[in-house]
Amino acid sequence: MTKPIIAIVTGASRGAGQGIARALGSHGCTVYVTGRTLNAGDHALGGTISQTAQQVTDAGGKGIAVKCDHSNPDEVKAFFAQVMAEQGRIDILVNNAAAVYDELSMPGGFWERPLKLGDMIDVGIRSSFDASWYAAQAMVAQNNGLIVFTSGAGAEHYVFSPAYGAHKAGMDKMAFDMGMEFDHAGVNVAAVSIWMGAVMTERLRMVIDSDPVKFGALEAGSESPEFTGHLTWALYNDPTRAARNGETYIGAELAGEYGITEAGGRKPPSYRDTHGVAPHAHSKAAPVRAG
Repeated sequence: MTKPIIAIVTGASRGAGQGIARALGSHGCTVYVTGRTLNAGDHALGGTISQTAQQVTDAGGKGIAVKCDHSNPDEVKAFFAQVMAEQGRIDILVNNAAAVYDELSMPGGFWERPLKLGDMIDVGIRSSFDASWYAAQAMVAQNNGLIVFTSGAGAEHYVFSPAYGAHKAGMDKMAFDMGMEFDHAGVNVAAVSIWMGAVMTERLRMVIDSDPVKFGALEAGSESPEFTGHLTWALYNDPTRAARNGETYIGAELAGEYGITEAGGRKPPSYRDTHGVAPHAHSKAAPVRAG
C-alpha cells in the first residue's frame, strides 16, 4: 500500500491556508494544519484549525490540527518534533502563516498606522524561515521534498504597506536562496514561491460586499482558496520539479502550464496582464559561500 504524502500548511485556520489544506486533502494527503484559532468565535472571521482538519478529511485525506503560534520558537520546535515522531517524514511544507491585520488598509503613511503591522516580518518572514529550517532537515535526509511560499505581487509593486511588501519580497528571495543551497547540496528538494491572486477568502468577500460597485470586479478575477493547493500538488508531482527549484511563479500562469482551471474552466488573470508586474529575476551568477 502506498504511503500518503505528508504535508504541512501553516496558518490554515481560514482563508487561503484552509483552502490549500483542503485541496491537498482532496489528493489524498495527510495534512497537518497549524494556526492559533482553536475554538469557534475566537476570531472575527471564523474558522478554526479543527474545522480545517475536518475539511481535509472530508475531502479524502487525513487532517491533523495542531495549535501552533509561529512567533513562538518553542511551539514551532515542538510541532515539527511531533510530525516527525508521528510520521517520520515531511514531503510538502506550505509556508502561509502571516500576521495580517485589518489596519493594513487604513489611510496614511506607515508611521501613522499601528506599529503592530510590522508583525508581518516576524510571523511571515522569520516564521517561514524557521519552519523551512526544520522541514528541510527531514527533506534533505529523505532526499525528497517541496517547500512552497505563498506570496504576491506586493513583492514587486506597492501594496498596503512596507511591511507587507517586505514580507512578499522576503518569500520570493528565501525560495531563491534556499533553492540555491538545495542545488549546491545535490538533493531532490525544491523551494518555490507562488504569487497568489485575489483569493476569495472571507476577508475579500467582506470587502466586496461592503461596496459591490467599487469592488465587485474583484470577484470575476479571483482565485478560489483551493487554487494554490492544486498548484502545490502539481509541482510536487512534476517530474521536472528540480528545474523549478528557487523560482517564483505567478499562480495563474503556472496553472496554465499544468492545465489547472477554476470551476467551469475559468482561468484567473495574471498580474503580468492586469498590473504589468512580474517576479524579480534573481541572479545565479558567482554565488558567495561561507567556508
